[in-house]
Amino acid sequence: MRGKVRATIEKSGQRYQYLKLADDIESRINNGSFRAGDRLPSLRNLHTRTGLSISTVYQAYMELENRGAVEPREKSGYFVKPRFGNTLPPLEMKKLKPRPQKVGVNLLAESIHEAINDPDMLPFGAAVPSMDLLPLAQLAASLRSVSARYMKKKEMNYGNPTGAPELKREIVKRALGYQENIDEEEVVITNGCMDAIHLCLRAVARPGDTILVESPTFTCYLQLIEDLNMLALEVPTDPEKGLDLDLVRASLARHDVKACIVCPSFQNPLGFEMPVAAKKELVELFVEKGIPIIEDDIYGDLYFGAARPRTLKSFDEKGMVLYCSSFSKTLAPDLRVGWTLPGRFLKKVKRIKFNTVIASSKFNQLIVADFLHNGGYERHLRRLRNALRNQAGNMSLAISREFPQGTKISSPRGGYVLWVELPEGVDGLALFHEAKRNGIFIIPGVICTTTNKYGNCIRISCGHPWNERWAAGIEKLGGLIADQLGRGLQ
Repeated sequence: MRGKVRATIEKSGQRYQYLKLADDIESRINNGSFRAGDRLPSLRNLHTRTGLSISTVYQAYMELENRGAVEPREKSGYFVKPRFGNTLPPLEMKKLKPRPQKVGVNLLAESIHEAINDPDMLPFGAAVPSMDLLPLAQLAASLRSVSARYMKKKEMNYGNPTGAPELKREIVKRALGYQENIDEEEVVITNGCMDAIHLCLRAVARPGDTILVESPTFTCYLQLIEDLNMLALEVPTDPEKGLDLDLVRASLARHDVKACIVCPSFQNPLGFEMPVAAKKELVELFVEKGIPIIEDDIYGDLYFGAARPRTLKSFDEKGMVLYCSSFSKTLAPDLRVGWTLPGRFLKKVKRIKFNTVIASSKFNQLIVADFLHNGGYERHLRRLRNALRNQAGNMSLAISREFPQGTKISSPRGGYVLWVELPEGVDGLALFHEAKRNGIFIIPGVICTTTNKYGNCIRISCGHPWNERWAAGIEKLGGLIADQLGRGLQ
């Protein structure tokens, strides 16, 4: 039976009994008998099965907690803590020489994304939550409530161009926990986070301008830059700490950068959390140069640690950070409700939005506002974060078991995705096509850059609960990678 503990404890010897029990449990975690997120036997259960005192068993769990192997949960016991890539070497980013590049990813990205909504595909490439993780019953109740109000008022006209006051009020109330001095009038509701970024980029830059981005970066940033006929300046990004600030500083001195798009908290695709000091330094650097920063904070609520990370916006005293986020990754992707705090560019963003779409769907905004107002969102976020942390741990461990030697993997601090660097000789784009033929959807690294880097990299999502189908998919993917490497040796 999986997870069965039969600790053989020597009653005498040089090592304490609790250390021997801790070693026994940890070895079973490492060999997969216990998996990330599994509940471990209770103190009383282990006391009965091992003959050790409850205090000795408790000491063993304390030792495992100190080692980072387990975590206690209030009134629930001890659980296996995810260890991202614990058997894999650290990911090393390829060195780049930053220079502005014309972007040409749209055609390839569009052909790849065609598979994203195929119900027969195993969606390893989709950075979205499983429907099993969303509060559908509560959202349905909010939908019924808003529908009833609509029927009584017979109100189906355009809403406020900057957004429904009810929703803006709820957003400001939530933001007070991690922002300062925010007023409802500063908020502009958008059709998702990418719409917010689109509006902000148009407000601060023109065709031909150079936009600084992380490398690797989110494909949709590159697609947007391409559509607006701008240039992308990719700066190497550390998988643990984010943008290389020395290279950023050198790039700003060498090139005429007009704006920056950055995701400092749980970036897609690397999943890092930029240190607080680095966030502050980044804002100060760009403010000093008079260059606006577009901050994508869509994953900010999906932290795996103890507290929500600080935003770049929280360091902004000059209105140069245009903050963007949405509820697409936490509540319901299809509602398409996002928002921006564009700082000193507020008037321009409002004008561009009105001239483009006039207003966002008031109905959808009121559904989200009703849900937030009635409570339960923070409780939902806690459950979602816990699920994502466990799913990322299970996915990482499975990759370490099933993928070939030489594979490297990111260690996300939050969010949905893992960045996987495969051994040299693996073609990530060819792997995408092979996986697709086998019913598996992944994102090849080549669409996360304008350069010729990351050809042997892929992005894998952890947005779905771990099950046998997902485990089999990772095993199959590992086999396809091994086959590709084998063909290369022939």
